[in-house]
Amino acid sequence: MLMKMAPPIRELMGRLDNRTATIGVCGLGYVGLPLAMAAANSGFGVIGFDIDDSKAQAVNEGKPYINGVTSDELRGLHASGRLRATASFSELSQCDVIVVCVPTPLSKHREPDLSFLESTTRTIASNLRRGQLIIIESTTYPGTTRDLAKPILEKTGLMCGEDFLLGYSPERRDPGNKDFDTSSTPKIAAGEGEAASDLIHRFYSAFVKDVKLVSTTQTAEAVKLTENIFRAVNIALVNELKILFAKMDIDIWEVIEAAKTKPFGYMPFYPGPGLGGHCIPIDPFYLTWKAREYDLSTRFIELAGEINASMPAYVVERLALALDQRLSLPLSNARILIVGVSYKRNVADMRESPALTLIELIEDRRAKVDFHDPHVTVLPPSRNYPTLTGRRSVALDAASIGSYSAVLIATDHDAVDYKLIAEHARLIVDTRNVLARNGFASSKVIKA
Repeated sequence: MLMKMAPPIRELMGRLDNRTATIGVCGLGYVGLPLAMAAANSGFGVIGFDIDDSKAQAVNEGKPYINGVTSDELRGLHASGRLRATASFSELSQCDVIVVCVPTPLSKHREPDLSFLESTTRTIASNLRRGQLIIIESTTYPGTTRDLAKPILEKTGLMCGEDFLLGYSPERRDPGNKDFDTSSTPKIAAGEGEAASDLIHRFYSAFVKDVKLVSTTQTAEAVKLTENIFRAVNIALVNELKILFAKMDIDIWEVIEAAKTKPFGYMPFYPGPGLGGHCIPIDPFYLTWKAREYDLSTRFIELAGEINASMPAYVVERLALALDQRLSLPLSNARILIVGVSYKRNVADMRESPALTLIELIEDRRAKVDFHDPHVTVLPPSRNYPTLTGRRSVALDAASIGSYSAVLIATDHDAVDYKLIAEHARLIVDTRNVLARNGFASSKVIKA
């Protein structure tokens, strides 16, 4: 098979093996920037591409804008000449390998929005040349690489598998995870054809410890969806149990802690105020949408989505009831402090954060809402919550805490003084069980 490789493809194989290939990474967010840095650290020359010129400038100036990236790392890679960034996509023609890490959100009707992926693929096509390897990492439904990206690229007259190579490798980035990063997380990958699979394996193996090839790009696309559907369904299960057990005066957190002592047949998942991040709230609906093509309904997935999406409203109802029963205060007359607004502990990532829904729902009930978050100074622009953009985190001290009718803990950051909250809050609604976990259990605490 290797003997049948066209000369440009064979040359690319050699450049991958000796690390002289130039790597292009499209999209410099939470996935693309760490990937670009890992490739550069392995010896490749890397060009990062982003339509946001401020991100490209920040990379070149050594100014990190995501968690887990330090200024020293960025500056060192830029100074070495192995990493630079640009908003000029015409330089894609200089790249031997192009990795696509652009957003794939949902539309307002919860259908796949592949506009970023499609436009980026068209831009790559306008700069495509023989001997390039294109890899998509953006999460999508099975068949996207083969049925969407491949035809766009082949409209240039160049043929996939002969003139250029194409493949898919789902991103597995977990912001804030100190145990697994881009290089230590096993990589799933597949190519459109054996040559593509071989070169994709060579590329990722340069900076990822464990690369596993699967048979088709559709399989690789399905792997990512399966991983996150598994999480979404199990989180929905414990969220539903949380509601039921609360009615029965049973603490779901105590149940989970006891259940996880079983060394087999059980895996702990934890309830919360709703799903956030770039994966779990979105990815399952990519498969739900695709299933319609086969006249199938994914009832399990859709039910899980309904349960998880209902959690912010459940939390607000628990808040309103607690205010009425404990303080004889209607929610409409209350001042609420939300602690933690990013979707995940110890990071500043606001993508799909349920805290934004909580703020909107509480304010719809005419209450006043402030927030405190040690990682989020100002709420960034959000297409679903434009009126919240620019709001600033308030200081956390004894006087300010006591001035609020209730404190609602939405995200359990480590850098929050929970003892201070426990001592001075009038009422606490804890959606993460963080006070009990830190030994600050109190009659003022309502779990939700």
